[in-house]
Amino acid sequence: MLKNCNISAQQKVYWCVVLDSEVYLNNNELPLGSAEELGFDHHKAVYVGDYNKIPVMWLNEPDVEQTLPLTSLRECLEFDQALFLLISKAVQYGHMSQSMRFCPLCGGRNHLNHTQLAMQCGQCRTLHYPRIFPCIIVAVRKQDQILLAQHPRHRNGMYTVIAGFLEVGETLEQCVAREIKEETGIEVTNIRYFGSQPWAFPSSMMMAFLADYQAGEVKPDYSELSDAQWFSIDQMPPVAPKGTIARALIDQTVIEIKDHHTEN
Repeated sequence: MLKNCNISAQQKVYWCVVLDSEVYLNNNELPLGSAEELGFDHHKAVYVGDYNKIPVMWLNEPDVEQTLPLTSLRECLEFDQALFLLISKAVQYGHMSQSMRFCPLCGGRNHLNHTQLAMQCGQCRTLHYPRIFPCIIVAVRKQDQILLAQHPRHRNGMYTVIAGFLEVGETLEQCVAREIKEETGIEVTNIRYFGSQPWAFPSSMMMAFLADYQAGEVKPDYSELSDAQWFSIDQMPPVAPKGTIARALIDQTVIEIKDHHTEN
């Protein structure tokens, strides 16, 4: 439950000060201290959970008087997963509070409802819950190779697996098949669920799958990708960083290929 936590100005807590998909870090760590020590207004802080039995509080950067250096949430990927997920939660609440300031039904001013995960209109009282955008992400295996793609935004040569947004009226499995076909031209089979990861850029939920090659030649959609090709596991390019569900999919596919070699 999203709620006010009645902390005192002297109580030591973790602070998630966020703006967009960025967070304030002190020496590459989430700041731990009292509002009094750090100069924060504890009355504006909202509780998002506990880490190591210590409250984690969310503040929007505009509610902080001093100017703080902010860091991309991506820099937190190697944090302990429980802490990363709490920071992601604060980022998504921050996005909700900034992007849903007015009611889409009547135009009234929305305010944070502290007993719901929602913004509430002050006029019509409608509750507006956080928008979560469902996405699929999938690793495709062809015998001893994995399909990897490069996006125009990846300027460091990094390759990753295929991902895309779910469309209305579409199952997750249909989305997997469609996105792979649209972006690379191939068809897949044996689509199976792997795991999930909240992805606060700004408010997505990544649902991960594994799939096997069925037919077709790789023909990248260059409006979406810079490149896509099959890679053997001993000739891999730079790939998505640890902590991402993309890297977990790649690592799992590598394990399955190695296990297949061992069995044969």
